[in-house]
Amino acid sequence: MDDELDGVLIGLLACIADGARPLAAREDAFRRLYELTSRRLYGVALRVAGNREWAEDILQEAYLNVWRIAANYRQSLSPPLAWLGVIVRSRALDFLRRRQAERLDTAQPLEGALSDTLPDGGESPMDTAQASEQAWALHECLRKLEARQREVLSLAYLRDLSHGELAAQLKLPLGTVKTWIRRGIEQLRGCMARYA
Repeated sequence: MDDELDGVLIGLLACIADGARPLAAREDAFRRLYELTSRRLYGVALRVAGNREWAEDILQEAYLNVWRIAANYRQSLSPPLAWLGVIVRSRALDFLRRRQAERLDTAQPLEGALSDTLPDGGESPMDTAQASEQAWALHECLRKLEARQREVLSLAYLRDLSHGELAAQLKLPLGTVKTWIRRGIEQLRGCMARYA
C-alpha cells in the first residue's frame, strides 16, 4: 500500500513540476497531493508547533512551498512523504523562530528595535535559502543511510509507527528495529552537523 501511495505521490509531484502541462492539470495534481498527504503532514506540523492554529498556517506555507519547488524532488534521495515532511518540519521551525523573534522584538524598547527599518511581510530570502539548504542537507544525509535504515526512519517519523508496529510491518525483530532507528538518528545527527 505504501509503495503504491509513493508511486502516486511521485507522479503527482512530477505533474505539478511540469510547466509544460496545462495549469488546470497541475492544479488538479496539487489538489490530489493535498488530499492524500495533508492529514499526515498536519500531524507533523502540530507535533513541532504544538498549536492547532499555528499548524494550519504552517501547513499552508509548506504546500505553497511545495507548489514552487516540486521540481526539486528527487525520488533517488527520499520517499515523497519524507521529502514533504522535511518541508513541513522546516516551515514549522521557521515559523517558531519568527514567533520567538517577534516576542523578543516586542520586549525591546522602541528605540532599540530594528523592525521599523526592515520591510514587513513574512520570511526573508535568507530564511528561504536556509530552509532549502537544510532540506538539501537532510536529503544528502538520508541518502547516505542504508536503504532499510532509511525506510525504518521514514516509517517511524513520517507515518508515526511505533517500534512494535514497525517490527510487525517489516517482519523484523523488535531489537533490530530499535537499533536501526538509534544508529540512523546518530548517523543523521553526525552528518547534519557537518553541514551546519
